[in-house]
Amino acid sequence: MTRRYYTLAVEPMSQLATWARRMALFSLTAVIVSVIIVRSEWLDIGPAITTFVVALAPSIIAIALAIAALAVIWNDGLRGLGRAFAAIAIAGVLLAYPGYLAYKAYKLPWLYDITTDPIDPPRYEALARLRPREANPITYAGLYAAEQQRAAYPDIEPLDEDATPEVAFKAALAVITKRKWIIIDRRPPQAPRREGHIEAVARTLIMGLRDDVVVRVRGGNEGSRVDVRSSSRFGSFDFGSNAARIRSLMDDIDTAIGNEKPEPAVVLPPPAKKGKEPPQQQQPKRERERERDQPTATSKR
Repeated sequence: MTRRYYTLAVEPMSQLATWARRMALFSLTAVIVSVIIVRSEWLDIGPAITTFVVALAPSIIAIALAIAALAVIWNDGLRGLGRAFAAIAIAGVLLAYPGYLAYKAYKLPWLYDITTDPIDPPRYEALARLRPREANPITYAGLYAAEQQRAAYPDIEPLDEDATPEVAFKAALAVITKRKWIIIDRRPPQAPRREGHIEAVARTLIMGLRDDVVVRVRGGNEGSRVDVRSSSRFGSFDFGSNAARIRSLMDDIDTAIGNEKPEPAVVLPPPAKKGKEPPQQQQPKRERERERDQPTATSKR
């Protein structure tokens, strides 16, 4: 008896799906390398950002190839559905961050310098000497920028506290130190005229771009006032990062000041002199009135 073997026909793999996944993986590798280049500052800021943008281009090609592969798989019954969806997922994750930045660029005004006091913004002194020549100017843009800032970020305002300038300065310095920013200059406040001054360098989360921050602490009649200014060194648009940084910094400083407020001191009476009895402590007004209203008990015999 002759045995017959039946083999199942295996559909060929879609080459479009294969190349779509390859392009997505290549783009992922290129993006990781470009982020490392930007954060390590191996190149100038212009070429470094260009490498990141170029690294995203294969992701767009991968999505186009994956869509074409899905159409071919549907019509011809080829394999490769998983590879096509993998390419779309990887490329979508890579393009999500630039898409979010594009939405920010459409929604927010083009500002790179945000401050809580547009009329008299805190000034960069030490950082002004350290900034590269191709960086943005340290002079505040003026009234037009202030109006745009007020419309986009109405909550960016000075922080008024009833604590002393020394306490406010100490709290601000502790918050900046905790965030591991690079402190360039710090001058504690001194009465009667000298104001507290802190200059530091912060870095963005993903790209690690350097932004400059200055904190000013002034004394007032009822406490202290804290002003902050945050500026991007490069680019005409900060994607809202400076306003977010100031907002978060102000909240942390406010919390730190609340934690550092000293408890009210207990004033002890002066020691009594020899030969004289110490004066009796006067009862509170509410206790004296309560004793006066109670009837006096008389003994009957």
